[in-house]
Amino acid sequence: MKPDSNLIWIVILMVLTQFVAFYLVKDLDWKWVLFWAYAFGSCINHSTTLAIHEVSHNSAFGQCKPMRNRWFGIFANLPIGVPYSISFKRYHMDHHRYLGGDGVDVDIPTDFEGWFFCTTFRKFIWVILQPLFYAFRPLFINPKPISYLEIINTVIQITFDVAIYYVLGIKSLVYMLAATLLGLGLHPISGHFIAEHYMFLKGHETYSYYGPLNLLTFNVGYHNEHHDFPNIPGKSLPLVRKIAAEYYESLPHYNSWIKVLYDFVTDDTISPYSRVKRHQKGSVVLE
Repeated sequence: MKPDSNLIWIVILMVLTQFVAFYLVKDLDWKWVLFWAYAFGSCINHSTTLAIHEVSHNSAFGQCKPMRNRWFGIFANLPIGVPYSISFKRYHMDHHRYLGGDGVDVDIPTDFEGWFFCTTFRKFIWVILQPLFYAFRPLFINPKPISYLEIINTVIQITFDVAIYYVLGIKSLVYMLAATLLGLGLHPISGHFIAEHYMFLKGHETYSYYGPLNLLTFNVGYHNEHHDFPNIPGKSLPLVRKIAAEYYESLPHYNSWIKVLYDFVTDDTISPYSRVKRHQKGSVVLE
């Protein structure tokens, strides 16, 4: 349980890579702007959101330097285009403390989502619109007072977006936002949203994924291991599985996030309702 200093340099490299991409797409035809937003930018931006996930666990600078992690998360947020880092930290800690908690864990879909997105076509649309549901769901399930760090995150992000528009033009701005929307929607990496906690097998609430896309996602696929040891950086989670093989090898797991997306959309027995939902007992201490 120690910080991953390599994470800092990887995040800086990803952010700078997107800065270069913003410049390269500014004079392209619109079709190529959208093509590169999906083919390249979506992978970088989705990977960056998972780097922010790592930073939310203080994996960049360690548990004794929380504010450095918060500021670094705001920096990593820049190429995503939407202020996200600080709010994600607040809600994600609740997800770990109260997994599946009714009215607390905003990873649980709303009753409307479970009721409406219940057919193959509707579930397909739900997968495409996942980033919108993740963005607005907290406002309905567990709204929180806005913190000063969220205000700072928002001001810095909007200032950056405006600067991109005035310096590089509308195509670079659209590339940035489209990369985020497409990367978090119908995209192979987005299979992790469903793979992590949707109950494809009765009695199994959390699933790990051991496929190659872990290389792009800071090992977020090692999800049972992550929930058991949330303060261990993603780079070390394969070691957790190796050390405690007798606990993890027998658990059901995935090797393809694309297959997870396909099965979710086409299997009539699976829907946004396929989650374990708990009614909390005792007091709840929110992040």
